[in-house]
Amino acid sequence: MKTYRYPEKNLWGEITSRPRLDLTQLNETVSTVLNDVRQRGDEAVKEYELKFDKATLQSLAVSEQEMQEAEQLVSAELKAAIKLAHENIYKFHAAQKFDGQKVETQPGVSCWQKSVAIERVGLYIPGGTAPLFSTVLMLATPAKIAGCGEIVLCTPPNREGKVNPAILMAARIAGVSKIFKAGGVQAIGAMAYGTESVPKVYKIFGPGNQYVMAAKQQVSLDEVAIDMPAGPSEVCVLADDTANAEFVAADLLSQAEHGIDSQVLFITTSEQKLQEVQTEVERQLALLPRQEIAKKALDNSRLVLVNSVDEMMTLSNVYAPEHLIIQTADYEQLAEKVVNAGSVFLGQYACESAGDYASGTNHTLPTHGYATAYNGVNLDSYCRKITFQHLTEEGIHHIGRAVELMAEAEQLDAHKNAMTVRINSLKK
Repeated sequence: MKTYRYPEKNLWGEITSRPRLDLTQLNETVSTVLNDVRQRGDEAVKEYELKFDKATLQSLAVSEQEMQEAEQLVSAELKAAIKLAHENIYKFHAAQKFDGQKVETQPGVSCWQKSVAIERVGLYIPGGTAPLFSTVLMLATPAKIAGCGEIVLCTPPNREGKVNPAILMAARIAGVSKIFKAGGVQAIGAMAYGTESVPKVYKIFGPGNQYVMAAKQQVSLDEVAIDMPAGPSEVCVLADDTANAEFVAADLLSQAEHGIDSQVLFITTSEQKLQEVQTEVERQLALLPRQEIAKKALDNSRLVLVNSVDEMMTLSNVYAPEHLIIQTADYEQLAEKVVNAGSVFLGQYACESAGDYASGTNHTLPTHGYATAYNGVNLDSYCRKITFQHLTEEGIHHIGRAVELMAEAEQLDAHKNAMTVRINSLKK
């Protein structure tokens, strides 16, 4: 990790920069796979599964028998943990239900909104180096609460053509409609275009590697909506001299083990804490099974010593982290100053892992600085707001002439006439 001590503002751009890859060749590869899936459907998906996941598949769909087998393979203890997490995620997202209010903007002019669920959504669940069954809960639970008619899930199988049993268990608990054995770009293409087996969806959710992210962005240009643009995962930890260095190091490493392109940023007002955290990171890193991945992620990461709490908060807001952990004595006051972040964790005991799994908040969050403009997945992500309006004769009297004048000024005569004929009808 590179260390910065009291950096001038001209270095902030360097400190807050993310790892960048040349995506030219990647995007060409993704485009080729997507076009093949669009044209050849299931056949193409199966061929790419054999090529990339080394799985020979007779059918893409997960059968009921496989679902029952998975239930037997998941321990009672893990099953209970999944159910606990689902219950908390359900509580948090159910509280986000929209209650539209009818507003009379002028006498006789009423306007209101109705929240309507997206009829068919697609969830992508990675299953490579880490089978993210927790993401099934995060994506399917609000979709079910919203009332999405069909929840389609794609996830890569192992070499034996089997899906991780915990993923299937979580899918059943959260109410997924259909599950398919497809990973990577081919899964995104299948959900975006539809195949003989996989239904075409209206919006795709879920994390993935650079190829999956590129595929989501490409299909979003002309075929289907996506949850958000995203990049590698990241965390920013803010600490003062009261912070627990062991906790901080654990938080940094929990993020670093996600992938080699992940990033962690530690900002502190304490020289002593900076040194303590460096020591703890090295000690804990040596104990991690995924230490080689974490080491490469730490190469993209920074430790920063700043002059004041205000400077610490300003730098964090410039970075706009996916996850923000505030481990300071005055975390409640600092929380009020957060402007850009995906999800915030307050105090010594609110580790990022709590939000990743079981506290109730969603862990599908904007990365790569997109927290300046995007929020994480929530109940509204699965809904559309449709506006309604109703005008009476009195309403025409109140806004009719204004509509005519504005349409005339924009030289849209047919627009003006649509109101004029109504005004004239009231004069008869």
